[in-house]
Amino acid sequence: MDSTAKLQDQKDLKKTKKTPVSKSRLRFRLLVTAIVLLVMFTSFVGVTFAWYVYQTGARTSDIRMAVGTGSTLQISNQYDGSYGNSTVMDVFKGALVPVSTDCIQNGFQKVTDFTDATTIDQKKAYLFGAVETTDYYKTTLYLRVGGEKQTIYLSDIGFEDDDAANPISTAIRVGFVVHKAGLNQPVDKEFIFAINGDANPKANYNTATGEEGYVLDSTKTDGTTIPMKNLYTKDQFCDYDSATGIVTLKEKSLAMFDLEGSADKGYGTPVQVDVYVWLEGCDKDCYNNICGKMLTKIALSFAGKMVEE
Repeated sequence: MDSTAKLQDQKDLKKTKKTPVSKSRLRFRLLVTAIVLLVMFTSFVGVTFAWYVYQTGARTSDIRMAVGTGSTLQISNQYDGSYGNSTVMDVFKGALVPVSTDCIQNGFQKVTDFTDATTIDQKKAYLFGAVETTDYYKTTLYLRVGGEKQTIYLSDIGFEDDDAANPISTAIRVGFVVHKAGLNQPVDKEFIFAINGDANPKANYNTATGEEGYVLDSTKTDGTTIPMKNLYTKDQFCDYDSATGIVTLKEKSLAMFDLEGSADKGYGTPVQVDVYVWLEGCDKDCYNNICGKMLTKIALSFAGKMVEE
């Protein structure tokens, strides 16, 4: 092997040998690795928090509103739609933000002023969680009657909690805004019902101001609370026997509106009823233990009683 070839072999050998890493360069590499690991850990924590917020948002899921009526009382979810003795309302999926009102027509206000820090943090999860949120669920139905004039009552508001030990239903309200007969007519009256009068076993009145039975004043935006005087319950239902079609009134049965048949004893002009479902944030049962709980079903039942002239 000539001298030129030997020289080239020596150069190739030097290239294959690893150059020792200096201490300063090693520290730099360790620092970069630590930063990468920190970023990865931070990202993991962020994902975990988002998941937690989603899990703790008070939700109502797959609410199907089955509305049953008597034989001459018919219902539809469209004004010019197909009428029958039952209909299925729109499905709702999402998180209900704690809101409050004494009058649906005046609108809703978000409830954010809570008494203890834990509750405040969890209510913020309702407002800013990584899940679609809404102030309320709303759908519209139309009722009509054939033959004689009838007065319409609620005979039941059925509901189902996903966790009976921590029911969200005790803080849920259902509101009805009744219009004058015909499509897109002015509002005539409204009603607000508490669907579950039982006490939440872990209830703890949570708003910083006001007292039990109070809600936010819908005419103000400064957090003023007023007593909810017209909050109705199952005491205002009528008794309806589905087998016989007989409607029996109780002492406090609430007449909601009247329906007129047509002159030829056919079906008269439908009445529009807007239905609202919301989480009443001023209710004492709107508390930590309902976080992540769901109301899986609401079923409304109306009944008509012939008006005696």
